[in-house]
Amino acid sequence: MLLFFLSLAILLLGYRFYSPFVEKQAGIDPANVTPQQRLHDGVDYVPLSPGRAFLIQFLNIAGIGPIFGPILGALYGPVALVWIVIGNVIGGAVHDYFSGVMSLKEDGKSLPEIAGNYYNVIFKGFMLVFTCMLLFFVGVVFIMSPAGLLSNLSVFEGTLLGNNAAWVLIILAYYFLATLLPIDKIIARLYPLFGLLMIVMTTLVALALLLEAPNLPQVGDVFAYFHGHHEHDFLAPNPEGLPVWPLLFLTITCGAISGFHSTQSPMIARCLTNEKYARPIFYGAMLCEGMVACVWALAGIAAFPGGYPELKAMLDQGGPGLVVNHVATGYLGVLGGVMAILAVAIFPITSGDTAFRSLRLTITDAFNIQQSAMRRLALAAPILGVAYLMTHLDFSLIWRYFAFSNMLLSTSVLWLATKYLMDRGTFHWIVSIPAVIGTAITLSYIATAPIGLNLPLDYSKPMGIAIAVACLIGLWTVHNRRTADAAA
Repeated sequence: MLLFFLSLAILLLGYRFYSPFVEKQAGIDPANVTPQQRLHDGVDYVPLSPGRAFLIQFLNIAGIGPIFGPILGALYGPVALVWIVIGNVIGGAVHDYFSGVMSLKEDGKSLPEIAGNYYNVIFKGFMLVFTCMLLFFVGVVFIMSPAGLLSNLSVFEGTLLGNNAAWVLIILAYYFLATLLPIDKIIARLYPLFGLLMIVMTTLVALALLLEAPNLPQVGDVFAYFHGHHEHDFLAPNPEGLPVWPLLFLTITCGAISGFHSTQSPMIARCLTNEKYARPIFYGAMLCEGMVACVWALAGIAAFPGGYPELKAMLDQGGPGLVVNHVATGYLGVLGGVMAILAVAIFPITSGDTAFRSLRLTITDAFNIQQSAMRRLALAAPILGVAYLMTHLDFSLIWRYFAFSNMLLSTSVLWLATKYLMDRGTFHWIVSIPAVIGTAITLSYIATAPIGLNLPLDYSKPMGIAIAVACLIGLWTVHNRRTADAAA
């Protein structure tokens, strides 16, 4: 129990003491006119109160990621909580904050456009491709996962709504409306309520686990894990031979660090009425997602008396969705379980629609397309049509590409933020060090993954160290040259 509360405390302390230091480097000025005030259009540039903007951002970035990812990451035991907390404070929250701030400073533009301003057209093209790819994969994943959860509810058994294909079409129809309509028509009205639902549901699950779960991880378990002294299967290093480096970091992205969030930040940056709201909204929403991830990592570890084999068997049988069902019904009762499962089905839908909306905005920014109703329709129709065809592919294949794209994009955004802070002459190490780590993780993964070079897993650690050292040497060289130029 202490390990869980310590994890939450570190997240809160990170916001209280570290986030003001991060904000100080960013050049925030409450007197600046925001993009919403300059470019108000009644569709995307619409004023939102800070509280409403926070809940929308929280729900946009959360979805199913901080639930399914940590459940899968729980196979690695209590080290999953360590990665969530450290990754969130020094990586994910900083990443989200600067993706929002840079967009605020650049008329609410999407990240590929900002990359073109700070680097060059090549880096802009790279970020455009991977941003669009990630947004599309997120949208497809968040059609397939909620459709599967909803069609399997017992209340729909034997009816048309018990059919997965029916839910795919219903969700697609909703996405079509949410992609086209002004942000204040659906998203700004419903999402704050759904955001509160996620907070309440997560709190109830956490309380139930802390009071009743048989297998709560302890602080000593973390030390035992790293020293190889284990008493049960959850503490076995490298379960089934899968190394923590780099696989755990790709398994748990949402909650620790997620490139998808940078695609959502510009949508909210277009709606802020003051730059001072950037820290509580962007940094704060990611901190809250980290708390959600901690709860579901705890659920994956604590709710299974049989430890790793029991969790692994349930995942093999029905994936993370079945684990959610087991935890919700087992600890909240039938009614609470149904409510929790409905909530878990709703959350990915609220990220899927904003993924497709952000994809529309990214494309229009890249090609400078004016946003009339007919042009929005002309963009949305083919995107969602192809997404429907993609739902017939294997879910696990889509998820693998989603996870890799997620880490790759977050690393790219951190390098972009490094250039932003270097140009300002402020302390860039708060983003450049996480960028180095992200680069090492991403390249180690692609070198050893079946979807990459498929090299032996033993190569991943030395490759990660070599890549990190090379990046640090390059950073230090650039830093010294810029310092010398500034002094001259």
